[in-house]
Amino acid sequence: MFGTDGVRGLAGTPPLDPETVRRLGAALVRALPHGTESPQFLIGRDTRESGGWIEAELAHGACGEGATVTSAGVVPTPAVAFLTRTGSYDAGVVISASHNPYEDNGIKVFSGKGEKFTERVEREVEAIVADLSWSARGGDAGDVPRADLIDAYLDHLRAVFPEAAAIERFPIVLDCANGATTTVAPELFNSLGFDTIVIGNRPDGRNINLACGSTHPELLARTVVERGCAMGVAFDGDGDRAIFVDHRGTVIDGDAVLLMCSRQLKREGRLKGDAIVATVMSNIGLEVALTSLGIALVRTAVGDKHVMEEMLKRNLTLGGEQSGHIIFSEYLFTGDGLCTALNVLRTVALSGRTLADLASDLTTYPQVLLNVRVRERVELSGVPAVADAIARVEARVAGQGRLLVRYSGTEPLLRVMLEGQDQDEIRVWAQEIVDVVKKHLG
Repeated sequence: MFGTDGVRGLAGTPPLDPETVRRLGAALVRALPHGTESPQFLIGRDTRESGGWIEAELAHGACGEGATVTSAGVVPTPAVAFLTRTGSYDAGVVISASHNPYEDNGIKVFSGKGEKFTERVEREVEAIVADLSWSARGGDAGDVPRADLIDAYLDHLRAVFPEAAAIERFPIVLDCANGATTTVAPELFNSLGFDTIVIGNRPDGRNINLACGSTHPELLARTVVERGCAMGVAFDGDGDRAIFVDHRGTVIDGDAVLLMCSRQLKREGRLKGDAIVATVMSNIGLEVALTSLGIALVRTAVGDKHVMEEMLKRNLTLGGEQSGHIIFSEYLFTGDGLCTALNVLRTVALSGRTLADLASDLTTYPQVLLNVRVRERVELSGVPAVADAIARVEARVAGQGRLLVRYSGTEPLLRVMLEGQDQDEIRVWAQEIVDVVKKHLG
């Protein structure tokens, strides 16, 4: 059931059909540590039209096992993580499919510490759901009691940028992706005194991530340039990631953010261990730039939960993904687009440099990422033609690039990522692998 970022799929179909969602709510309570009395759950969701009934079914199942469930309404994912940790909750649940289209939805779970469930706990929950010796509570699912909790989260975020009152303001554009940040981002940045232009802030249940947000930054880039703004930030549907554009409309991804923020934290003596965590998808150019600053790069598998686990293990301050999931452990052990935006704004202000100038410190190697749809996930080494194609390309890039072939954790896709010295050359090589995969697995 669980992929790289919770349970995800087409709303209304397994595993996101009403019966399974209700059963999952019950299983989450059953998976709590023995001795947990009167468990308290907090639920938040994004703006998808399916979010309401999924919330109701999940809560109905959890309440059937003795839990009390409170809804925070439409709030960003990191708000649920923060409120779960700071409140008297045993678990927090987010109903969202992040950057996916509105037809999809998902369920991700945080422990009472505000940390995403580990794979071990996820496997335990899956086993409980699959156990047919018990049944979830019957009857109709009703409305979930609502609480307005967002002010505490906003206060928490304002503390990220204590110097805001003293810096010279500059105009910025916010793209809320018609998603969860529409309820908090405008208020947050206006309260800090920024001159903000907000787009992607008219959710209708179906326009989340539609031609907007972190996966579609084109509108943001045009708006920044046309309105003469210093920079822009685009959040994804649930608000746990952020992508930036500079004053020229150039997109700035998570690798550049990790570089500029790690340098700032090191300068302030706040970068624990002089190391950061990134995934195998981060460009090799990031590793080169960090090395020159005396900062080590620790790589993990794709997924911010893997980044989180490695940061906890090593007691590190900063980690993240090229896609814009950035974790600042001083504030929260999950990606937070709003926290990331404030840290970038703070770095720009304190450094006296523009975002474009800061991002130029990262020299990226040419990179190609191709996706190919597959019928099923099989071990690639067991398909001789595919294994041979991968081996040929690996031999070509040895010592001058990187090849990464992996399955998506949320979609039936195989991803082929290749870095090297020549863009056209590596695109041809990546396509060779894709063509073979299509023939044998597509």
